[in-house]
Amino acid sequence: MISILIPTYNNLDYLKLCLKSLEKNSSFKHEIIIHINDGSDGTLNFVKANNYKHTISDKNIGLCSSINKAARLVSKRYILYSHDDMYFCPNWDKVLLDEVKSFNHDDFYLSGTMIEPNSGHIVYNFGVDLDTFKEDELLSKYKNINFYDHQGTHFAPHLVSKKMWDKVGGFSEEFNPGIGSDPDFNMKLWKEGVRIFKGLNHFKVYHFGSLTTRKKKNLIQNRGDKTFLKKWGITTKFFKKHYLKSKTKYNGPLREPNITIGYILGLLSCKIQSIFLLY
Repeated sequence: MISILIPTYNNLDYLKLCLKSLEKNSSFKHEIIIHINDGSDGTLNFVKANNYKHTISDKNIGLCSSINKAARLVSKRYILYSHDDMYFCPNWDKVLLDEVKSFNHDDFYLSGTMIEPNSGHIVYNFGVDLDTFKEDELLSKYKNINFYDHQGTHFAPHLVSKKMWDKVGGFSEEFNPGIGSDPDFNMKLWKEGVRIFKGLNHFKVYHFGSLTTRKKKNLIQNRGDKTFLKKWGITTKFFKKHYLKSKTKYNGPLREPNITIGYILGLLSCKIQSIFLLY
């Protein structure tokens, strides 16, 4: 069915909860591949003891490199990338695979709807950490708190075919440790002709909110916005607005951007910003 890639960095208790949700709430059996950064908190021993497929690095090599390394072990037709602090709600995979069956091609990028305590598609506080997590309340309410099928998704968890993953070369490692990597991945898919970027309302996950990044205050973050601008000549904001039409209601495959005054002024702004990056 699906190969699920989960990069983790000394975040064992949240990883365990993520894996528990996949075991408890999946309709089908899937391949799980974990990339362990460091693993000195016991993650490596846990993963080995439970016979999970895994890759490892002795230090944090960044999200993009972690995912690419794990992807070398993929044996299924579809690849799903998840954070290690996500809880998958029931039947998430049935929703995804039913959507996949409606296509007769691999030119798609599908993702879920995130429920988060402070942001996300749906703002609802089921707990800000493991100690305050209200699993039973989440399971009793998640069906009745809804967003909508949305356009231009660029968030994890997301699903693509292995064929398309290989075609675009996975994640671009110049975006390590990770900021900007999702829009870049979407742009590479766009260049290959993908026009279905769809977030599914009924594929829901609870996300504690990049918890590993927040708790590791010594992590150095990249300027993914500048890297994206240098690479593609436009900003991530411009790409999401004029190409992906992010967070608008899904109404079918996307088309080339409309050349409006707003588009022209936005593009001009991107070009000016590109010039300043050279100095």
